[in-house]
Amino acid sequence: MPLTVVRREHHHLYSQQPRSAAAQQAVDALLRLQHAEEQQIEHARTESGLSKNEFLAVRYLLQAHRDERAMGPKDLGVMLAVSNASVTKIVDALVERGDVVRTAHPTDRRAQVLEPTAQAAAKIDASYARFHEIVVQVFDGLSDADNQAVTHALGQVVEALAVAVPEPADEYTVGAAVDATV
Repeated sequence: MPLTVVRREHHHLYSQQPRSAAAQQAVDALLRLQHAEEQQIEHARTESGLSKNEFLAVRYLLQAHRDERAMGPKDLGVMLAVSNASVTKIVDALVERGDVVRTAHPTDRRAQVLEPTAQAAAKIDASYARFHEIVVQVFDGLSDADNQAVTHALGQVVEALAVAVPEPADEYTVGAAVDATV
């Protein structure tokens, strides 16, 4: 696919045009923000030197660690939507690279707990640092009224999207939601 098509793909998301020019500008700005975030995440991944699944695995493990939740290979497989064999390959590579350590589960001797290392945390934090600095700098430069307007508008978008496609409460809700639509 030509790069010009990929670069413009985010401009043609909606089939129904917004009613006003101002609404169209706001939708376009939101789509450009989404595209810019995707580019920044891919840049962060490239800077980290990790494959896409390795990068996501470290991010998930780091978030679980910061939330003080234990995460094992099975959990990681669910998060990445990959097979057990793929998880093993990903974890082996991350362990070999020094980004993850395996430890025995404290109560289940058959299970493992995966922990990101300080090296992995530094790698992920460094790869996102500039993106977060820019976002904070822009919003710090806005007036309180402008920040409140942005917060309100984005909150409405998030709420409307959540109603359109509700997030499952847990792994059991997914099946129940699918069964309810049949």
